[in-house]
Parts: sequence; structure tokens; C-alpha cells
Amino acid sequence: MTDIMNVDIGEKDLQKTAKDMQLQTDDCGPKNGDQLVDRSEDFAEDQDYEKNTGLEIPNGGLVAWMQVLGSFFLTMNSWGISSTFGVFETYYTDIHLSNKSPSDFAWIGSLQSFLLLLGGIVTGALFDKGYLRELLITGTCLTVLGLMMLSLATEYWQVLLAQGVCIGLGAGCIFVPSVAIIPSYFSTKRVFATGIANSGSSLGGLIFPIVFHKLQPRIGFAWTTRILGLIVLVTQMYSIIFMRLRVKPLKARILWDKSAFHDSAFLLFVLSTFFTFVGVYIPFYYIQSFAIDKNILTSKTAFYLIAIMNAASCFGRILPNFIADKIGPINIGLPFGFSTMICAFCWLAVRESAGLFVFSVAYGFFSGAFVSLPAPVIVSITRDIEVVGTRIGMGLSFTGIGLLVGTPIAGALLKTPAGYDGAIYFCGAIVAASVVFAVMTRYSIVGWRLLVSV
Repeated sequence: MTDIMNVDIGEKDLQKTAKDMQLQTDDCGPKNGDQLVDRSEDFAEDQDYEKNTGLEIPNGGLVAWMQVLGSFFLTMNSWGISSTFGVFETYYTDIHLSNKSPSDFAWIGSLQSFLLLLGGIVTGALFDKGYLRELLITGTCLTVLGLMMLSLATEYWQVLLAQGVCIGLGAGCIFVPSVAIIPSYFSTKRVFATGIANSGSSLGGLIFPIVFHKLQPRIGFAWTTRILGLIVLVTQMYSIIFMRLRVKPLKARILWDKSAFHDSAFLLFVLSTFFTFVGVYIPFYYIQSFAIDKNILTSKTAFYLIAIMNAASCFGRILPNFIADKIGPINIGLPFGFSTMICAFCWLAVRESAGLFVFSVAYGFFSGAFVSLPAPVIVSITRDIEVVGTRIGMGLSFTGIGLLVGTPIAGALLKTPAGYDGAIYFCGAIVAASVVFAVMTRYSIVGWRLLVSV
């Protein structure tokens, strides 16, 4: 879409300019038979910022990339901590609280992830009102406090409150700013910048398990957890000091958009994301215990599977997001979602160490791309830019229920005669349902046309 701020208005061209501006206003949505272009370009927030505030989006530069680094640390200390839970769960099952079942421990990690997403409803509104630094400080304090209290926990309910509730609420405070601040600094590179920021979760999922594994046998669980808290505190200081809210939204964000329930594309994609979060994190929780229980790897080697999976996920979050800026986030998400489903079912055939490592790399890469695109997709399918933030909060809050119930269900299946096979079938089937709803989302927008950016 041509930027109307760059039109050269001369005295002889006033009527033509007015006519062009009217045509642009009338042409906001696709007409019947027209080719739909990537909506993340047409309906992104930069139109509000540039046209109504007069502030041009830098789309790069030192300050903009400093915000990406700050968002990188935020996702590292929110989703990175959450994706590390598989290491904690194995430790709890084997040593710390061995009288509880895997399903009991899964509720801790799933509650943490659920609160991370559920908090987006409130923290998004606070972010829109300009409380960026307050959110970062509150989130940092809660996350560090949760880790410090976890180091003192000796009972299941204490672990649940410290790791599930306190860290979950803290992560919820810092997650929304990591996503919401990037659109004010980037336009055409937005999805790519978001992918780099999201890769922080993969780095956290790589670093935290290694630190835990190396230090816990030497200095004990308590001091190892405190060192993790120190890492969070130090890295969060960068975000608190250097991240800046570039411009406030023109008006406060509403918490609920009733029109979303009449938008078939939005509803279908939210269902797709819900099923994604139900199934996609099951391998991250149980791959380590699977390797140990099946006598494929020793406990000293099995923990590396989670680190490898998160490292591969880092590349999956960056490279596809770069392509998504050009061909559309749904187009790039579908093949990666299908590949994630195939990998999940291939897990059934893994019975040796080489296959397990290959599975960890492949699943981490494909799932990393699949789970990093919900927010860009919601932006691309939302026509009214004034409710984009609201719809992201609504969508992610609902899909958080998937995180809450998915891994505990898989943990319960481990106690049945089906065992790990039952959990793997459940994972693959749920991810397959997610892909089906993603296909339906695309069909509701452009039909069966393939060469369309969406």
C-alpha cells in the first residue's frame, strides 16, 4: 500500500490527490476476486504511529535493536524458564518429591505457563497505559522471588506456589512487553525482529538446564536454584535500564472485543493455537524421562535432550520468521506445523540414542517455528488495528488453557497400560488437529488459492 504521507501535493494535483486518498480509504480490504496480500503489512500498528502521531517508525537502528535484545532477555526469563521445567520434573520425580506422579508435577509447569499467558489480559492494558518499567520491575521481582522460595521448598504445595504461581505471575508481567514493544520500532522487519526476540526462550531453555545439571550435584538444589535466580536478575537489569516505550497508543486498549466472535478466521486460528499448546510441549516435558525409563540414555546424558531441543528451537524461531515477512505467517506456519506432527508420530519408532538425538533436533526446529507465529498471525488476520492488542490478549489467554491441561493429561497417560505410546499418540493427534484448524483458517481468508501471501 502506497504511503499517503509521501504524496507530492501540488496546486494542480489537489483534486487527483484527494481522489487517490479516497480510493485508498475504500480499498482497505480485499474485494471479491482480488489477491489478498499479507495483512501484517496492511493493518499493522505503524499506520497509527506514522499517520496520527507523526513519528516515523525507525525499522532498525541501534535503539531499535537494543529493544530486540531487551525482549530477547524477557522471553529468555519467561518462556525460557517455563521450557526448562522438564529438567525440574525429572529431578522431582527421582529425588526431591519421589512420592508424587508425573501428572502431579506436570500441573506445576502447566500452571506456570498458563499464568504466563493469562496475565496478558491485564499486563497488556497496563503496557498500553505506559507502565512498561513498572511491569518489568514487578515481573523481575516475582520471578526472582519465586526461584528463591523454590530453593527453600520441601513440600509439593510449596513447589506449586513458588514455581507454578509466583514464577508464572512474574513471567506473565514480562512476556507481553517482549512482544508488544517491537511493532513500534519495526515495520517491514517486524516478524523477523519478533523471531529473534522469541529465540531468547530457546536460549533460556538451553542455558538453564545445563546450569542446573552441572551445579545441582556439586552445590545442591537450593544453591543451584538461587544461581538461576541471579542469572535472571542480572539479565533483566538490561531490559529494565534500556527498554523504552517509544510512543503510547492513541487510546487505551479495551480488554474484550465482542466483534472477535463474529470473525471466523480469528476463531479458527485461536482453536488451532489452543490445540498447538495442548500437544506441542509434551516432548519438552517427557523426553528426558522417556530416555531414562526406556534405558536408551543414562540420566547424565538424557538431560542434554532438552537442551538440544531448545537449541534447535532457537533456529526454528529465527529463520522461518525471516521468510514469513515475505510470504505471510500462515503460509510459513502450515508446513512447519505439519512437520511437527510428523515428528511427533516418528517419536513412536525411536528406540536408540542416535534416533533420539535426531528426533530432538528435528522436533525442536519445526515446533519452534510453529509456536512462534501466533501473535504475527493474529496481527495479519485482524482488520481493525485498534483491537490487535486486545485480540492477542484474548487469543493467548484462551490458548493458555491448552498449556494448563495438555501435559498433565500426557502425564496421566503414562500411568495407563499405554504408557509413553499413549502420550505420544495424544501429542501427535492434538498437533494434527491444530494443523487442520490452521488450514481452515487460511481457507476462510483466501479459499484454496495457493500463491497468496497471508
